[in-house]
Parts: sequence; C-alpha cells; structure tokens
Amino acid sequence: MRIPTLCFYQRLAVSLVAGFFLVIALLAAASSYLQTAIQREGEQRLHLELAAHLANDNPLLKTGVYDYDALKGLFHTLMILGPSFEFYFLGPQGDILSYSAEPGTLIKKQIDLSPIKNLIDDSSQLPLYGEDPKSEKNTKIFSAAPVFDGEKLQGYLYIIIGGEEYDSIIEGIQRSKGVQQFAMIILAGLVFLLFALLLLFRLLTAPLKRLSDDMDIFRASGFNLAASGVILQPWKNDSRNEVQRLGFSFNEMLKHIDKQWQLIKQTDGQRRSLLTDLSHDLRTPLANLQGFIETLAIRGQDLSAQEQKRFIDISLKNLHNLKRLIDQIFELAYLESGHVKMKLESFLLNELLHDIAAKFAIKSKDKNIQIHVKVRAAQTYVTADIEKLERILTNLIENAIRHTPEGGRIEMLITDAGNRVGLSVIDSGVGIAKEELQRIFDARYQASNTERDSNTHVGLGLAISQKLVELFDGQLEVTSDLGMGTTFYFTLAKVDHANPDH
Repeated sequence: MRIPTLCFYQRLAVSLVAGFFLVIALLAAASSYLQTAIQREGEQRLHLELAAHLANDNPLLKTGVYDYDALKGLFHTLMILGPSFEFYFLGPQGDILSYSAEPGTLIKKQIDLSPIKNLIDDSSQLPLYGEDPKSEKNTKIFSAAPVFDGEKLQGYLYIIIGGEEYDSIIEGIQRSKGVQQFAMIILAGLVFLLFALLLLFRLLTAPLKRLSDDMDIFRASGFNLAASGVILQPWKNDSRNEVQRLGFSFNEMLKHIDKQWQLIKQTDGQRRSLLTDLSHDLRTPLANLQGFIETLAIRGQDLSAQEQKRFIDISLKNLHNLKRLIDQIFELAYLESGHVKMKLESFLLNELLHDIAAKFAIKSKDKNIQIHVKVRAAQTYVTADIEKLERILTNLIENAIRHTPEGGRIEMLITDAGNRVGLSVIDSGVGIAKEELQRIFDARYQASNTERDSNTHVGLGLAISQKLVELFDGQLEVTSDLGMGTTFYFTLAKVDHANPDH
C-alpha cells in the first residue's frame, strides 16, 4: 500500500508537533532534574552538620559506650521531631547496628561507606547520594559523621534526609487536585500555543500552496495560460516578503512562457504556410522545366531551330528562378540559425552606394528610372560587413526598381543619427498600404499592390534584409504612402573619419 505524500504544510505541521513535544519533554525532564538537584543540594547543605552536632552533643554517642536500644529510642524521638529524617548507626565496616525504622522494613544490613567518606572528606561537591537501607536501588541525600571512642573509630552516624515518610507526603501533594489543576492549566496553555503556531504556519504556507496549485494547473494545461484558467494573483515585487517576490516572479514566468508559447504557435503556423508556398514555388518552375525538356526530348526533331531556342530559353529562365529561390531559402535559414559570422571593417559608405548605383545602371535605364546618392552627414565612415551590407542594399534597390513605374526616381540618402549613420532607400513607386506595412518583412508575404513582371518573386528579399540589418544592431524600418512611394531606413555604426581603422 502506497503511503500518500504529505503536502508542505502537513510536513511542516508534523515536524512542528513532533519537535514541540520533544522540546517540551526535554524541557520538562531537564527542569525536573535541575529542580530536584537544586532542592537536594539545598537540603543537604542545610543539614550537612546535623550528624556531627548529634554525634558531639548527645551523651549516648559522645561517651563512646553504646546502648543500642537506648540509641534506637533516641532515634525514634528525633524522628518524631523531624519526620523527614531517618537515623542509622553504622559500624566501622558499614553494618547497620541501630536504626529508627520499624522492624522488618530494612532491606539492606550493610551500607556502602564510599559516599559517606567522600562527604566527610570533601563536602563541596553536593549533592552526594548514599544508599537507602529500605530500597535495593534507591539513593538519598544524607548527613554523616564519624563516632569515636577516644581515638578509636566506633562507627558512623548516618542520617537520611527526606526519608520514606517524607517521600510519601510529597507524592500525596503531587497527586492533589490543586497541583493537577495547575498542571492541566500549563498543558492547556502549551496545547493552545501549539494550535496557534499551526494556524500561523497555515497562514504563512497558504500562498505557497496557492502558487504550487497554480503551477500544477498551468503544467497540466500544457503551459497554455488561457486554457489553464489560472488567475494571476497581485503579487508584489518590492515587498520584503519572499513569498510575494516568488509569486511576482511566477507571474512573470507565466507571462513569458505564454508569450513564448504563442510565438512558437505563430512561428509554426508561419513555417507551415512558408513550406506550403515554397513547395508551390518550387513545383511551378520544376513542372515548367520538366515540360519543356520533355518536349525537346520527344519532339525536338519536329521543332524548328527558332522553337527549340525559345524552349531552351524558357527552360533556362525557370532554372534560374528555381536556383534563385533555393539560394534565398538557404540564405534565410542560415541567417535564422544564428551562426552567421561577421567580417567587420571600416569603409566610406558613399563609395559603396555609388558602386551599387552603377551596378543597377543598365536595369534602371531600361525602365527610365534615375538612381541618386545623397549625403547629409558630417562624415560617412561606418563599420560593417561590406558583403552583407551590399546584399541588403541590392535587395532594397531591386525591390524599389520593381515597384517604381517608368520615369520614376530612387534615392540612397546618408544622414546623421547621433552616434550612428542613417541610411535610407527612397523610391517614388506605387507605395504600400498602411495595414500591410508590418507584414512585408514576413517571409513569403507580398503586398497587394506588388508590381508584376516576367520574373518570379518569392517574397524572401525583405525578410533576408531585415535579418541582415539585425546583425548590425539595427532595425529595418519602413514608411510608405500609396501612390507616393516607399522609404526603407536603418542605421550603421559610425567611426571616426580621421582614424577609420578603429
């Protein structure tokens, strides 16, 4: 049978109760022992010289001639005057020669003299206990003195302090109703204290239990905050209460996990959509390529040279589109992997922009589009990876040319941005609707006003550009008005033009 696991409060309560009663038992035992020891020591010190005074002052003992019957009568008389004492006269070897007890009550006939001699030799270490002639095992505090006849030792006067009658009276007092009531009051007070402590622990552990329950519910829901139904408690982070701070951290953790969970679901949805779209984009040029190649292979001899050339050109075009798509897929996957290495160097930014403008001179001329480079910054030395920066600008310029009608204008503008350099690519094209601006950096998204041409565009260029800009500790921003054009903007790290190598 499996024993159920106790909760934190139950374990704390059991530990508290066990520890409480253990401490009470130890305190009671220690208190009783100390009280008895102090009482015995006080009584023994008070009556320490009693035996010596009797031995020196009483004629029966002082003369050295002992009438044991007379001595027994003396002991009886002394017991009447002091009922808490028992009197014994011992021989030199500890034999009991005379005593004050009733006949037949003695169990021992001889007493060990070692405690008696220790008391006579050194009375500083009290209490000292001697044997009780009426008990086999009990010991009692005592007073003792040697009795001499001249120089000859005749024996010892041995007086038990707190004899059998005394113990009987004490036991009766302890069993009295008043003492029992007092003990019950003390016990009731301790029990009340115990329950008060248990209630206090209950109050202290209740927030922890609530936290634990919320964690269990949250875990059982698959770490979905909305589905779990967990109500976030108003924990305080600035409290000196550790539980409050723990609860606040738990709330923040729930929010963070839920945010990450929603992001994972969103990313998974985007991944599925991306795979679906990419599989379609891959299938289209492959199908076209397959169709034209099969036509050439089967009917090539029946086609004219002009038709064969047209089929080959179309196949090459589909092949280039397929290669371009695959290259972009691998490039985006590489950027998202987080293992991109940067080759940073300092260079003059406007020189790179003029090179890029020259690279697109023929393509822009075909659409009668002008590309200009403008500089509005005090200096244009930047630190960046030239290859990746050129990739960003190439994507942006290609995108601008595709969406700018004939006779339009594209401008690459350099501006000051505090301790960085701002770089803008501005076109006078068709623009982008405001509700679509935040989605144009999503892979495979194409705005509704995209200009169509004879080439296939898979919509990965801006997503790649955004990832590359993030490598430069920047953010690719976009502003646009329909019919007025679009501006893409990001910043680069600035270097001192006087010392561009640093």
